Amino acid sequence: MRPVCRRTRFLNAGLILIACAALAAGATNRARADDAAEKKQDYVRVVHDDSRQPVAMQTAIVTYVDAEGKREGLVVELVGAVHVADKSYYDELNKLFESYDALLYELVAPEGTQVPKGGREGSGGNPLAAMQLGMTQLLDLEFQLNCIDYTKENFIHADMSPEEFSQSMKDRGESFLQMFMRMMGQAMAQQASRPSGASDAELLAALLSRDRPMRLKRILAEELANMEGSLTAIEGPEGSTLISERNKKALEVLQREIKAGKKRIGVFYGAGHLTDMDARLRSDFGLKAKEVRWVTAWSMKSASTTTNSDEPKDGVPTDGGATKDGGATKDGGADASSDTESDPFSVPEHEGSELEPAARP
Repeated sequence: MRPVCRRTRFLNAGLILIACAALAAGATNRARADDAAEKKQDYVRVVHDDSRQPVAMQTAIVTYVDAEGKREGLVVELVGAVHVADKSYYDELNKLFESYDALLYELVAPEGTQVPKGGREGSGGNPLAAMQLGMTQLLDLEFQLNCIDYTKENFIHADMSPEEFSQSMKDRGESFLQMFMRMMGQAMAQQASRPSGASDAELLAALLSRDRPMRLKRILAEELANMEGSLTAIEGPEGSTLISERNKKALEVLQREIKAGKKRIGVFYGAGHLTDMDARLRSDFGLKAKEVRWVTAWSMKSASTTTNSDEPKDGVPTDGGATKDGGATKDGGADASSDTESDPFSVPEHEGSELEPAARP
C-alpha cells in the first residue's frame, strides 16, 4: 500500500476547494426560507425547530434492493457524505461501515493508496490543505479524512486515479477554472433572481460573533442543502469528469463486487454525486429504493433549543407525515395509495442519529 502522495492531496484539495467555493458563492445569495422549501432536497436536508431556527443538517442513507426480487439478499446503500462535519457523525458512519461486506469510497488517488488512520497532521505546507484545516477550525468541525478509518479490510477504492482524472478532463476540454466560472455564473444568476438572499453584512456579523462557528454553520447549512444549482452548472448537459465520469468508475467497481458475490455493499460518496448514482442504479443495475435513513452531520442546537427542536419542518414529514406504505405530503398528510417505487424518497424517513443496518430483503 502506498501513502497518499502530494499530487493526490493537491488534486483532492482542489476538488474540495470547488465545493467550498460553491458553498461560499451561494451563501451570499441565500434564498428565502419559503423559496428553499419549494425545492425538494433529496440527499442533504436542514431540520428546523418550531421557530424555524436550523438545528441540524443531515445526510441521507438510501437502501436499494433488486427491483424484481431476483437477486435475493443483495443490498446496496448510497451513503451521502459531507467532507467537514461533527466527529459524532463520522463515529457513527465508522460503526455503520463495519456492517458492509464491501464499502466503496471516493478519493482521486492511485490504486493501492493508503489513507493513514487519523489522517495527516497539519497541512504539510500545502495551501489548499491549510484551507481545509482552516475551515474545520472556523466551523468547529472535523475533516473526513481525519475521522473515517480507511484502513478497514472491507474498504475498497472506487474512484479515478489522478492520471485518469486529468486525462478525462483533457478529453472533455475541462479545467478547474472552467468549473469555477460555471459555478460563479450560476451564483450570479441566482443572485439576480433572488435578491432577498443573505447579505455580506450578515456573513460579516457571523464572522465577528462570539458564537462564530454556530452562526456560520446556520448560514452555510442552508446553502449546502440547496447547492444543487451550482453542482448542475458544474456538471453541464453532457456530464462532467467531476461527477458523472467518477460515478461511472465507482459503479464499475460496484458491478465487480456484486459479481464477486458481495451481498451488502455501501457506496460512500459526496452527496452531490448521489442524484446521478441513483439514476444509474435504477437504469443499469435494476435496483429500486427501499428505505431512506438520515444522520446528523452538523448539530446546530444552542443552549436555548427546546426538546421540540428535533421536530423537522420545511416539508420534512413529522408526526403522521409518512405512512407505512410511504405516501407523504408537505403538510404531513398521507396518501395510502401512493406508489413508493416511483420515488426513492417516498418512504418512511427515520429521524435521529441511531443507525441500524437495513434489514436484508
